[in-house]
Amino acid sequence: MDENNNDALDDANDNIEDANDNINDAKDNVEDAAENVEDTAENVEQEAKSTADEFKEGWNEATKSGENKKMMAGLLAIFLGGFGIHKFILGYNKEGIILLGILLVSFPLMCVVIGAFTMYIPIIIGLIEGIIYLTKSDEEFYNTYQVGKKPWF
Repeated sequence: MDENNNDALDDANDNIEDANDNINDAKDNVEDAAENVEDTAENVEQEAKSTADEFKEGWNEATKSGENKKMMAGLLAIFLGGFGIHKFILGYNKEGIILLGILLVSFPLMCVVIGAFTMYIPIIIGLIEGIIYLTKSDEEFYNTYQVGKKPWF
């Protein structure tokens, strides 16, 4: 019976050693996972900083290189809005042609009196858009009309 007890104790000790080995392996796996999480977090942080720097560079280049056409588009919209020049400046050719077309069609229609009223439509649109352009911040204007390509108002 002592032999059976010794064998049982040896088996129990072996099981305890196996359990301890499994616990140590689990601890190593947790430590490895924690290191991987830290590495991933550092990589994400570096990528975020890099992306933010790229956006900042793009914004600085756009505003310094004259790509932000807020002032020019706003003033042209106020003074020559009926001709749609501000739309052409911002790259909205279709919308510029619409404003110019309405204005040019209004001249012959002035003989029928309707042209006197339709002529003011593109002029009023230009005036409103010019005021909107000039009251927006540089960044908001750039994001809305140059990046977001919002053609009207």
